[in-house]
Amino acid sequence: FFDIMPSAENMEDDRYIWQDREIRFDIPPADFDLRRGEFEIDSIDSIEDTKGNNGEKGSLVITNLRMVWTAQKSPRINLSIGYSCIVSITIHKANSRLRGQTQALYVLTKFNSSRFEFIFTNLVKNSPRLFTTVQAVHRAYETSKLYRDLKLRGAIIRDKELLLLPQEQVYTKTSGVWNLSSDQGNLGTLYVTNVRVVWFANLAENFNVSIPYLQIKAVRIRDSKFGPAFVLETTPQSGGYVLGFRIDPSDKLQDVFKEVSSLHKLFSVNPIFGIEFSIEEKPPCLQDLKEKHKVDDIEIVDDETSNAFAAYYADGGHKTSDRKPAFCPALGLAVEKLRDGVSIESLWNCSG
Repeated sequence: FFDIMPSAENMEDDRYIWQDREIRFDIPPADFDLRRGEFEIDSIDSIEDTKGNNGEKGSLVITNLRMVWTAQKSPRINLSIGYSCIVSITIHKANSRLRGQTQALYVLTKFNSSRFEFIFTNLVKNSPRLFTTVQAVHRAYETSKLYRDLKLRGAIIRDKELLLLPQEQVYTKTSGVWNLSSDQGNLGTLYVTNVRVVWFANLAENFNVSIPYLQIKAVRIRDSKFGPAFVLETTPQSGGYVLGFRIDPSDKLQDVFKEVSSLHKLFSVNPIFGIEFSIEEKPPCLQDLKEKHKVDDIEIVDDETSNAFAAYYADGGHKTSDRKPAFCPALGLAVEKLRDGVSIESLWNCSG
């Protein structure tokens, strides 16, 4: 369909996005940082890595690209699992050293030629949060691949119109664009949106290509046997394609080139990965659940004893000075003179 130009020197590209496409063990602190376009969806404490670190309590951070588990005692022990590596997610019973036999999240993955199984157990009883969040986010990732992956001959055109993705906006639609993949070329239409470039043949809608900006390595104008051509080079991860299009007249060719070049640069700064997810009611953390100490309400009974007690210890809210001593016949001692209306008997009854 299109020419392929693999290049070994391009395999290590600074713009390579590994977060959703790799499994990494014991990543350095810098790899915990969220890359551009990545955002945290949820963070769950008290999660055990039952398979690899049974008995080890940790936390699980769920982003729009990956899930990262970190041991609580030693953050150097950690996992980063990209959603693209996940084959299946199921729920089965597992034997946890911290919770015994309980329901756990089984994540089967494949990276390069190796298969890995991860088992995560929520140490909080009767909490489905681990299961529901991970499954829902992974489902959102799987259903938004057109934002991230190059697609050939996809069901993306209907009645000569592009089927738009959520968050997608069409900037320009250019007719009379020749695809230069064959000796004769194929006449079609080129769409430029905020997330991708799409071309389809006018005579066959299923003869098409969708190229997200995430997979574009370079945008150029090159000479071809058909004359100046608009060329898109894709990343090695998407196959290293070189896609050529002829656009007449030359002014229109320059306009499309400048537009796609500009959008590609802007997208690199603020990429859209297509995963839309929000937690309507996020459970509060343990610190927020702690109740502040409250003083019980005390009902004050208005009787002689209570009034005497209050009068003795509070002179209108404070005591400014000691009163002069006076002899008390009941005690046979000199004591501080009492306030008017207060007797030794009433104070004695109060203290008793």
